[in-house]
Amino acid sequence: MIQGRQLQRLAALFLIIISGLMLRRFGYSVDLPFFFVKYGGSLLWGAMVYFLLAVLIAGPHRGIRPAAIAATALVAAICVELFRLYHAPWLDAFRLTTAGALLLGRVFSLWNIVAYTIGIAVAYGLDPARKPSSSLQVDADL
Repeated sequence: MIQGRQLQRLAALFLIIISGLMLRRFGYSVDLPFFFVKYGGSLLWGAMVYFLLAVLIAGPHRGIRPAAIAATALVAAICVELFRLYHAPWLDAFRLTTAGALLLGRVFSLWNIVAYTIGIAVAYGLDPARKPSSSLQVDADL
């Protein structure tokens, strides 16, 4: 059964995915600037990687710290970006599909790594597991 913090993480994951898809689908049609659509999507992708790992890893391993999730998410995001430097016909064909473009991207960019890092940092900062549980809080005045 999914517990409170994991449920919040899962909800954040779905909200981020929906936001990213909406941004990529409608961003230009509502006249958002290219920079906002391009790097906003990359920022959301980084946050998605963080919460995806948080749900998949921290659920079974409750002792894992959010900082370790953030570090793992950053390494994964950088690896995916570096993977864009590898070209094979079947992989380039997949990258031309919508799923391929959303999951793997098409062109290597150091700016994407910056956007991923910011997205992961924001997700880390908003992670409900970083906040103390209200049942465990102790009144400092006592």
